[in-house]
Amino acid sequence: MNISIDLQDGVPIYRQIANQIRYLVASGQLMPGDEIAAVRSLALKLNVTPNTVVKAYKELETAGVIYKRRGAGTYVSEGRHTLASKERNRIIESRIDTLLSEAHQLGIDKEELQELIRTQMETFNRS
Repeated sequence: MNISIDLQDGVPIYRQIANQIRYLVASGQLMPGDEIAAVRSLALKLNVTPNTVVKAYKELETAGVIYKRRGAGTYVSEGRHTLASKERNRIIESRIDTLLSEAHQLGIDKEELQELIRTQMETFNRS
């Protein structure tokens, strides 16, 4: 499980951890039943307090992304497919919001933005 934190991000560390685990599940890099890192080992790896990781894990557990087996570890929940669809949409919608905001700030109108997207998609599909 490859997770990193950015202290300059402005997003709370526990939220960065939770968001990255959500992304790993949504992208299929973590599958239902996969064990995720123990609180202490992830805290040591990221150089954060265990309480930070506990807070991230509690958020994920409340959202149904992960579950704990007492004394046996923490695992990705079985409901991955529904979650993955919702998470993929959430991630893309967030990126679209950022794109629209930047386009607006740069004075790019709707038609020009649509043409830029169409051109980029054609280039991407040729690759």
